Amino acid sequence: MSQKQLKNKPLIEAILELRWQLIPRGNGHETDPHYKLLLGRLYDRLLTDYPEHEQLAAASLPDELFGHVVQHRFRASTNGWPLIQLGPGILTVNATADYTWNDFRSRAAKAFRLLYDAHPKASELKIVNITLRYIDAVEFDYSTANVYDFLKDKLKVNINLPANLFEKTGVQNRPDNFVWNSTFSCSDPKGVVMIRFASGQKEWKPAILWETTIQASDDEMPEMPAGFDAWFDAAHNLTGDWFFKLIEGELERRFSGE
Repeated sequence: MSQKQLKNKPLIEAILELRWQLIPRGNGHETDPHYKLLLGRLYDRLLTDYPEHEQLAAASLPDELFGHVVQHRFRASTNGWPLIQLGPGILTVNATADYTWNDFRSRAAKAFRLLYDAHPKASELKIVNITLRYIDAVEFDYSTANVYDFLKDKLKVNINLPANLFEKTGVQNRPDNFVWNSTFSCSDPKGVVMIRFASGQKEWKPAILWETTIQASDDEMPEMPAGFDAWFDAAHNLTGDWFFKLIEGELERRFSGE
């Protein structure tokens, strides 16, 4: 699917996340028995593209208490992006402002292949969840404008409360903060689509954040590893389709630098 390249894209972060099955250890704990060896083997394979290693605080804690929690980052440059993150049962590929789909796709597909290549027992690696998430943001002054009006006029999302809730109550009909999210079943690719709008910040200024996420788990999972590429491409096509339909009009012109 061909999509426009935006000069002033609102992207905060693009994330591919893979989670694989952990092994129960009793007392409600789960462990990734191959994690320590996987970490070293994957590091060797990532070194050329991601030479900067960063150990997070979670790495000092028992692995069985923090399954599916990132412990290590591998960056392309010091404090730079893109990056890959690893923890017991979890791997992510993250990109930010310099994101392009071709580069992100290439890095994600390579990281996926390296995960299987580095895993000590790839035949036992069972991916149980795959997620593609895009986080975008646009600056917004909540003190002077109504975010619901902005969502309706600029993003075609209509959220309203009854006007009489605010009549003669002393309550201002303009939210200072808000969160709205919905989830929808999806057949191509199999999974669920989640969209979320919330107040937040962009470069330390008030903003409207919106996340578009596609996730597969359990029976929705494609066959792995063979089905990864097709699912990933279909998820990107759908998130891109939703994104450009939402911003069509004034926001697209703004993001295009027109």
